[in-house]
Amino acid sequence: MLETLLQQISQCRLCEPELPLGANPVIRAHRDARILIIGQAPGVRVHQTSIPWNDPSGDRLRTWLDIDRDTFYDARKIAIMPMGLCYPGKGRSGDLPPRKECAPQWHQHVLDELPNIALTLLIGQYAQNYYLSNKPKTLTETVRNWSHWLPDMVPLPHPSPRNTLWLKKHPWFENDVVPFIREQVHILLKK
Repeated sequence: MLETLLQQISQCRLCEPELPLGANPVIRAHRDARILIIGQAPGVRVHQTSIPWNDPSGDRLRTWLDIDRDTFYDARKIAIMPMGLCYPGKGRSGDLPPRKECAPQWHQHVLDELPNIALTLLIGQYAQNYYLSNKPKTLTETVRNWSHWLPDMVPLPHPSPRNTLWLKKHPWFENDVVPFIREQVHILLKK
């Protein structure tokens, strides 16, 4: 049962000794959800609030999807499961990668409890490396070939403000991919 599983996840301390701020698994899911967002790992602000994508990256992601905060945070519509469920700490050029323990420990159990997912958005290289087979070596080429994984999955760059230059260098993303995912998200939210 999903509620029991989410309770178990909330109590997970598997990698707590490695976490600078301690464990605080952040995940949202409901059996009715039609869309699944798999990102990297919570940042400091998300860790502090326990609200996924509660930062400028989330603002940009909601803009890409053309949905408001209430819709985005309605777990009956959109499930949110990062590759690493807890804040991993700070590295030299941003946050550290997601902890590798989380996805093998929890993801399949959660996916088994989400029977209505029709579209999974794989945000960033960690989610894409884990879930996509036969993908190109670079994130840019993976995202450029986004239609290869339809109708189930769409790889996206991370919406972080740090990726503003990437977005400027690759206008095809906001011209081609964003309108498609907006349309798909709106279709699925109406069902």
